[in-house]
Amino acid sequence: MSDIYIPGVKSKYDTDKMIADLMKVERIPRDRAEKDVEGLKTQKTTWQDIGRRMTALRDSARALYSFQNPFNERVAHSTDEGVITASATREASEQERSFVVTQPAAADRFLSQSLEDSFRVDPGEYGFSIGTSTLSFTFRGGSLKEFVDVLNRYGKDKLHGDIVSVELGKKSLLIESLVTGDQNKLTFSKESEALAIKTGMAERVNDSRRDLPVETGLGSSPMGVVDPTVVTVKDGVLQIAAGGASRLPLSPPVHSQGELVFQFDAATQVKAGDQNTDPGPPPGPTIPPAGSVTYGGVTVENDPSSVPIPPYTPPPKPPVVNDLALVSLTFSDGTSQTLSPLTDSTDYKTYQYKLTDVAPGKDIVAVDLVNKNTYRDVSFKNLRIYDPTARGGLQPRNPISTAQDAILSMDGIKIRRPSNTIGDLIPGVTLTLHGASPSPVKVKIEPDRSAAKDAIIAVVGNYNRLLAQINVLTRNDDQIIQELTYLSKDEQDSMRKIMGTMQGDSTLNQFKSALQRIATTTYPTDAGKDMILLSQIGVSTDARKAGSSQGYDASRLRGYLEIDEKTLETALQNKLPAIRQLFGNDTNGDLVIDSGFAYSLDALIKPYVDIGGIVALKTGTIDTSISQTQKRIDTLDKQLASKESDLKRQYGMMEGSLNRMEQASGSLDQFSKNSSP
Repeated sequence: MSDIYIPGVKSKYDTDKMIADLMKVERIPRDRAEKDVEGLKTQKTTWQDIGRRMTALRDSARALYSFQNPFNERVAHSTDEGVITASATREASEQERSFVVTQPAAADRFLSQSLEDSFRVDPGEYGFSIGTSTLSFTFRGGSLKEFVDVLNRYGKDKLHGDIVSVELGKKSLLIESLVTGDQNKLTFSKESEALAIKTGMAERVNDSRRDLPVETGLGSSPMGVVDPTVVTVKDGVLQIAAGGASRLPLSPPVHSQGELVFQFDAATQVKAGDQNTDPGPPPGPTIPPAGSVTYGGVTVENDPSSVPIPPYTPPPKPPVVNDLALVSLTFSDGTSQTLSPLTDSTDYKTYQYKLTDVAPGKDIVAVDLVNKNTYRDVSFKNLRIYDPTARGGLQPRNPISTAQDAILSMDGIKIRRPSNTIGDLIPGVTLTLHGASPSPVKVKIEPDRSAAKDAIIAVVGNYNRLLAQINVLTRNDDQIIQELTYLSKDEQDSMRKIMGTMQGDSTLNQFKSALQRIATTTYPTDAGKDMILLSQIGVSTDARKAGSSQGYDASRLRGYLEIDEKTLETALQNKLPAIRQLFGNDTNGDLVIDSGFAYSLDALIKPYVDIGGIVALKTGTIDTSISQTQKRIDTLDKQLASKESDLKRQYGMMEGSLNRMEQASGSLDQFSKNSSP
């Protein structure tokens, strides 16, 4: 069957194979050009990879000496993070502070009694106040969940509600303020008051708040009449100069009970101690002239009168009094209680005393302010007696927490803030309070040595990856790839495809030499000879300790950098400023970095990776060659197509001629047979 010939389908003389064999020879130049294109594309990809490696190394190097270098980063450490934590910015200075947290700031959080699942909230207008902020909304009535959903929608970042399943089949309503601070108390108004009472969240109390107008202090004093020259009132401030006294009466008396506190703001001003100087001896009596008499042109003067003056004895200086126990409470039984002393401060400080601690069960009839000091004036304002747990006539029955300021001391200085996040105490440092401290907690601000270490490791890693790629490209040695144990199998196979492809490339070889030279060059620092080489911080081409028994290792001769972490950490701990200069240093004082390992890397790589740089020129030249070769391939493809068409036409004509000749031969043979006798 293989000898069957069908005209137009199968060539009787197998001309297709002959044409294919001829075209295979003709395609050799075209196939060679296509292989050249593939090689050029591989070169371009290789240069692009080198460019990316160079850029990664340059970026990590610039990060070590730029304005945002890690050597200027700061980190805060607390000896008790359960009490206080801190975060520091680059603006913070190195320091250590001691804190004692008396109380963290808190917000009002009130819980109702257990309520049945079927409890319904009445419709109406519900109002709440948090400090000076108020909010209200209309509720159409419904379940606790529906009420909480509406409350949270209107409360946003100030007020929040929740439902707590305290026991099986029963729930409690939790309403909490989201704003901390003593001045941000949560109060109820409109239908909210009725809801708070109905749910057992709060109960009505007799609000014992009593503001003490400072004007009443001009009426009397513990010594009787007020001296208006030393006791004055101006802009709501009661000023008592040295030696003055004032009494603020309470009518009716306030009974010391419950959570009542006495609170006021006070400031002191210490005067110079030379105001009672000795005026000197008195001038004595004035004596009129003795007179004279004249007779016959002769004047006779009387002897002048004289008054014997006793010797002057300066008066004794008054004793200097420094007494900051200025405030006392007077009770209805005639007794009194002096409160703990104030502290000197030109700024107003807030003082607060719980009445049951200083006067349990007493009826207070007056507050006495007595300034016995010799050279100290005192000012008072915002004097009041109030119940901090009262909320506009309501008192919470189940408070989870009540609104209060954060109270702490820093190095003995008492501080009060409405929030647990304090960012205005230490420049560049934000403190966050978490709880009270039974003992002092130290917060230390120091350089972020971990960030510096990570940045150094990053630049060494990028250095080694770039150098490894250059070694693979410029040497035809599989051992180089085997030494790179961090590569995956696929990465190793990819490396083998390009191994030795740029063995004679002078650009890469020169770059490699310069790169290795930079790693071993000395760089000046303020530490002198103790910090001029990378090896002095544990970064070198062979980090093994001197005298170690390890033998020959070819991989250590290829220029890769190694890190002795212990040496690096010790250097970062003790010589951080010098390490910063080792990577980037201004040696001439012009505020421009001009020396250092990282600076030198940047300067070396810059002409390679910048726009229009060496790598871009290499890839551009390769693109041109690819374009030219591709045009040649296109031309060859056209020529080959034309050649193949000509061969098919010629062989077709040849087959036609042969077929006609065979047919003529057959006809002659047949004619001969027919003509034979």
